[in-house]
Amino acid sequence: MSPLRRALLLTLLLLVAVPGSSSCPASQDATGVADPPEEAAGEPAGITRETTRGPVTAAISLAPATPRIGDVITLSLEVTAAADVEVLMPAFGESLGSFSILEFAPREELAADGSILHSQRYSLDVPNSGEWRIPPLIVEFVDGREGKRPAPEGEDAYELLTEALPFTVASVIPTDAAAELRPPLGPLDPLPTALERATPWIGLALLLLVALPLGIVLIVRARRRVRRRSAYDLAVSRLGALARAPRGTPEEIDRFFVELSAIVRRYLEDRFEIRAPESTTEEFLDRASRSASLSDEHGDLLDRFLRRADLVKFARTIPGETEIEDSLASAERFLEETRHDAPLLEVAEGRGA
Repeated sequence: MSPLRRALLLTLLLLVAVPGSSSCPASQDATGVADPPEEAAGEPAGITRETTRGPVTAAISLAPATPRIGDVITLSLEVTAAADVEVLMPAFGESLGSFSILEFAPREELAADGSILHSQRYSLDVPNSGEWRIPPLIVEFVDGREGKRPAPEGEDAYELLTEALPFTVASVIPTDAAAELRPPLGPLDPLPTALERATPWIGLALLLLVALPLGIVLIVRARRRVRRRSAYDLAVSRLGALARAPRGTPEEIDRFFVELSAIVRRYLEDRFEIRAPESTTEEFLDRASRSASLSDEHGDLLDRFLRRADLVKFARTIPGETEIEDSLASAERFLEETRHDAPLLEVAEGRGA
């Protein structure tokens, strides 16, 4: 055997005998199947705070926990109440004026133990980055359980206040980005004297000293005044307020039709006891068609109205001013023609109806 062939044979024997010299990639086992990749650890799903008072527990949550500018933020309020406890959830958009409401979904569920889960889910848009805060929300309830006091003495209902949810919206601009915002500043003005600095604060203190007691008295009186209004009057009042709302941009038009549809649905629940707060339009119309109090003509009018609203809310159709006015007129006509025998509801004056 030649020296060259002997050297080649010796090299092959060494490759076979040395452990770990297999040609399989390190990420595969002996069968050639690759090991599964490790799962990346994700961020916390959201922020949740829970508050309990008597037979009612309210959990408020925000997701994602660390949003960036442009993210849609989901705010959820879930209230669990014992059987025979009547719960009044916060009104649509209450305390959320700083945010743009993209979507709103209320819901009620009955548990096997008789307790009721009330929930509201908002999809919110935050206009800019920085520090933000979801203010506390007020949940009211009346305790109808045997042997329990329905409400505190002198009050209409118990109140449960959720915790505030502070959060930070991150910017998409890198923190180390350099940008010259303005030219160098000129000479500074002379510093004000101590009296000049204190004058605004002194005026504010005097104003608060006079206005605060009066404001407290007016608020307490407003909260205690309760009057009865028909479901028709409440819906007409809400339609009047909505008619004055701006609708010059696609976002404002979308918000207009979301609120318009909610007003009509809420009126149907109060007027005809059609309970379907989170149903699709098809499901809602199916329940409405089974109501003996709703005529075929009104059912057809309701069908056309809700389907037009769905085109704006879900198909992103941008209607003209004439279509908007027609939708508003259809809602007003439906309310006017079904106002007879509308039930009376208790409404606290001073609260948004």
